[in-house]
Parts: sequence; structure tokens; C-alpha cells
Amino acid sequence: MNLLTDIECRVLGALVEKEITAPDYYPLSLNALVYACNQKSSRDPVMHLDENTVRQALISLQEKKLAVPTDTANGRVTKYEHRLQEVFNFTRGESAVLCVLLLRGAQTPGELRGRTERAHPFDSLAEVQSTLQRLAARQPPLVTMLPRQPGTKESRYMHMLARELPARGEAPASAASERAALDADRLSRLEIAVQNLKNETAELRQWMNDFRRQFE
Repeated sequence: MNLLTDIECRVLGALVEKEITAPDYYPLSLNALVYACNQKSSRDPVMHLDENTVRQALISLQEKKLAVPTDTANGRVTKYEHRLQEVFNFTRGESAVLCVLLLRGAQTPGELRGRTERAHPFDSLAEVQSTLQRLAARQPPLVTMLPRQPGTKESRYMHMLARELPARGEAPASAASERAALDADRLSRLEIAVQNLKNETAELRQWMNDFRRQFE
């Protein structure tokens, strides 16, 4: 897999975001894409890219088969769309998680759950963690877990599409840390399964009581 520059990540993330959150305006013209890349909200870091820089990133993404120009109804303005779905066959949840990681850098599962709400509302933190583990299990991995920072309860995750490691000297988590995350994810899913069984049992008990009362 050809790794991306930070600018290519921003352009790709903006295309994915606008397809999900603003489908009426997608695919994007070059001008709209520049604006999306330079948004001050939901971006970390905030960038100030010009049209030529974004155009060059699009050319590079096209060579990597991750973005293409597309025909429009009037044919007057060239518009662009991403090809992540064709390359990776993501679920909607996987697309939402990777999109936010591309646009905002490394984040905890809790942050991801809150920031993917518009794109894909996850039912639980365990569902976010399960999505991250699927992305991490890809070959090559698309996300990795970072070591937990002092004073924090959750580890952060970063995407693996970029050439650069995250700032401040962070490195991907060790195998032991990844195993710990997997164990925590399995425990979370087990707890959810147990709760679902309890709910189903309660519903069945209520149904039996209602059925019995019909003959009393």
C-alpha cells in the first residue's frame, strides 16, 4: 500500500466526510474541496491549502486509485470523488471511523464515538472498539493503537495510511498492549451479549405472564 502525505490524508478525509454528511453537494468541485480541507471545525490541525496544492494531492491520490475526477450533469465543472469503498470495501462504521482519524488525528474510542455521530451513530463504545479491531486486523493494518498517555483512561488509535508517525514522539503500541486491547474488546462484547440475553429473558417472562393471564 502506497502511504499518503498529510495533505493527501486531508484531501481524502474531506472527500469521505462530504460524501457522508453532504451527499447533495458530492462529488466536490476543486473549490469546494479546498474549502472542506481548510475548515476550522472538525480538523486537527487546521490547514491553509491553496487550489494548486489540493490539485496536486488529487493527482497523487488518482495515481494511487484512491480518488478520481467524475463526470457531472452540466459538464462545466470537474468534480472529484474518493474510491475508498472500491479499494477497501468498508462498512459504513469503518468509513466513519477512518474518516475522522484522517481529519483529526489520533483519538480514543470515546472521542471517535462522539465525532462519528453524524456519519454513523454507534450504539456503544464496544461497537467502536470492535470496528477499530477489524481495521487493525486488515493486511496491511489500517489503524493501530498508541500507548496510553499518563493520566488517561483510554488508549488512542491512529490510522496507518500516512507516512509520518504521530507527533510528540508517540509510537504504535506493543504487541502486549494490542493483546490487552483485544481482551478488553472481547470482554465488552461478552458483557453486551449477557445483557442482551437478560433482556430477552425478561421479555419472554413478560410474554408468558401475559399469555397465562388470558386463561385466568
